Amino acid sequence: MEMIEKQKMAIDFYPLMRHALREAEKGFAKGEVPVGALLTNSDGRILAKAHNLPISHHDPTAHAEILALRNAGEFYKNYRLTGCTLVVTLEPCIMCMGAAFHARISQLVFGAFDPKSGAAGSLYDLPADRHFNHRIEVISGIMEKECSDLLQNFFRDRREKNRVSDPRRNQIQAV
Repeated sequence: MEMIEKQKMAIDFYPLMRHALREAEKGFAKGEVPVGALLTNSDGRILAKAHNLPISHHDPTAHAEILALRNAGEFYKNYRLTGCTLVVTLEPCIMCMGAAFHARISQLVFGAFDPKSGAAGSLYDLPADRHFNHRIEVISGIMEKECSDLLQNFFRDRREKNRVSDPRRNQIQAV
C-alpha cells in the first residue's frame, strides 16, 4: 500500500467526481438515493467504487462510502487505507466519516453539502475535531451543482410518483 508522500501529486478531482456521479446515477436507476463514491490511491488511480444500496440490501450501513471502503479493504487485504482519497458526491454522514477515520484515509473530496446530516462541515465538522488522533484533509464543492441537481431530481421524481400514486393527495379537503 502506498504511504503518504511528503510531496503529494496534484490530482484533478473533476474526472474522479464524474466517475462518482456515474455511480450515483446507477443508484438512481435502482431507486436508491443517488450517492456515488470511489476510493483512489495517492496517484489518483481508482481502487474501488460504489453507490448507495441500503434499500435493496436491506442494510442501513450500505452507503456508497462504506461499500467503497469495504471494496478497497478487500483489494488491499487491509482495513487501513493510508494515503487514499475518498471521493463522494454528497457530504458524508457521521457513520461514513467514522469509517473514513478508522480506515485512515488521507483525503475526502465531496460535491454537494448535506445540511441535514453532513459530518464534514455542514451539520457537524468531524475532520476539524482535534480529539481524533487522525486528520483527514477535506476538499468540498467539487461539481457541487451537478451533484446537487442529481439529488434534487431524484427527490422531485419520488415526490411526483408518491403524489400520482396516492389519489387522496389530489382531493381537496373540506374544512
